[in-house]
Amino acid sequence: RGEFVAVFQPKVKLETGELVGAQALARWRRADGAIVSPGRFVPVCEEMGLIGKLGRVVMRDACFAAAGWTRNGIAARIAVNVSPQQFDEPDFIQSVYQVLDESGLDPKQLELEITESAAVADPDRVARIMWPLRNRGVRLAIDDFGTGHSNFASITRLPFDVFKIDQQFVRALA
Repeated sequence: RGEFVAVFQPKVKLETGELVGAQALARWRRADGAIVSPGRFVPVCEEMGLIGKLGRVVMRDACFAAAGWTRNGIAARIAVNVSPQQFDEPDFIQSVYQVLDESGLDPKQLELEITESAAVADPDRVARIMWPLRNRGVRLAIDDFGTGHSNFASITRLPFDVFKIDQQFVRALA
């Protein structure tokens, strides 16, 4: 019914306050206007095998929104989380290409985020999926880095542009 939507968390350059991008976040806006927490609906979507469909909705909303921002003079990069289940879908690469083509978004403005655990589960398979996207210009980020048991050697063989260090790891540095 169109109740799942993307909302956007801005990313700003600390030194200048300049908007440099946004993170797309899934939200469920029920017909009665109530907002359901992702902590409640994401696990249910994963359990029911619907997380890929939810991910495609968010990616589509995000790409169309970012393309609109660009047309209005705001060339901000959009980051979209990709669930391990969505990443495993046989048509994943084609679905990304399709939404880029339909939205008109420059692939360089799209940043896909996968979790560290998904990246290290099968690095060769991950590389086979990621390289075609990377070669088209899509930026790739590893999310929650520092929560798993990967080592830098295995991760550096993959074409990541961004490493998002997990907050627990950063807090431990102090």
